[in-house]
Amino acid sequence: MYHKLVATAAWLSLAFIVFATLSPIDLRPQVAGVGLDRFAAFAATGLLFGLAYPRRPGLVVALVLCGACILEMTQLITTDRHGRLPDLFVKMAGGSTGILIAQFWNHLTS
Repeated sequence: MYHKLVATAAWLSLAFIVFATLSPIDLRPQVAGVGLDRFAAFAATGLLFGLAYPRRPGLVVALVLCGACILEMTQLITTDRHGRLPDLFVKMAGGSTGILIAQFWNHLTS
């Protein structure tokens, strides 16, 4: 039950990030500053994927970090969005932080 719940939350968080990244700019949710929102969203997603798939770190890194790269590049083909390297670095830092916290937690609880 725990695994299914965390895995579902991970995939939903990724779907939310895809929506927020590729939707028109006026539909993008904003809670804190833009940089903090990016960092927190990817940190949460990295954490959830790391907890959902503890024995598949390669998959987790690919989904979170490569996903950030792909999403940032796809913004270049939208009319009202822009992909920028500093934004990508913030997303990757957040995703890496979440993945590392999950790995630490998985190590403590195994």
